[in-house]
Amino acid sequence: MSVELPFAPVDAIIRQNAGELRVSAGAAEALARRIQDHGAELAIDAADRATADGRKTLMAEDFGVQQVVNRDELLLPIAPIDRIARLRIDDRYRVAMDARIALADILEDYAVNVAGAAVKLAHHADRRTVQSEDIETYFSLFE
Repeated sequence: MSVELPFAPVDAIIRQNAGELRVSAGAAEALARRIQDHGAELAIDAADRATADGRKTLMAEDFGVQQVVNRDELLLPIAPIDRIARLRIDDRYRVAMDARIALADILEDYAVNVAGAAVKLAHHADRRTVQSEDIETYFSLFE
């Protein structure tokens, strides 16, 4: 499966947490893949909620979000988030703009948490670069 999310904003999220550490391209790619998988799973659950409410449009509340942040506050771009939301749900569903923004906010928080842990793992390994193995180690330890 191709990765819908551009690596640059994911790299920026890791760098925000990395301080003086460098970030490998592999780390950004690994985290982008994990973000995409997580977002697609969240969309499946949101689609189930929408269906239970008799709707074909996913709304922010289907993602458990009551207040949607301003789109300009997000690093993750909205268009790829829309494609991620649609990866594993039926084509009959639509994704409202507030749902896209809510999902982007959720996924950005998710990425920040993973990136912070990956930075700690890189420090613990006494490396100067956050690598894909730090991302994967996080998931092997905490999921």
